[in-house]
Amino acid sequence: MAIEVITKEDLNEFRSELLNEIKSIINEAPQKRQKWLKSNEVRELLQISNGTLQTLRINGNLTFSKVGGTIYYDNDDIEKLMNRNKKPANLTLFK
Repeated sequence: MAIEVITKEDLNEFRSELLNEIKSIINEAPQKRQKWLKSNEVRELLQISNGTLQTLRINGNLTFSKVGGTIYYDNDDIEKLMNRNKKPANLTLFK
């Protein structure tokens, strides 16, 4: 069994590389998020059926825009819908 010695310099170099990697991931994330999603993208994201998505539209729970025959959903509105329906965790299970 070979023994490897890790120095403070090694740890500092690793820390710098890790921080740079995290910064690059954070800087890329906002650019990848689409503003408008089509119905199939929303169904895939929320893992719901076409009928459920239609019900969300009809009941006014999820706003949309229709251009031609294509329906678009604002990503921010989807996030608001999810936050409105968020339920608190039942912490008594973990005691």
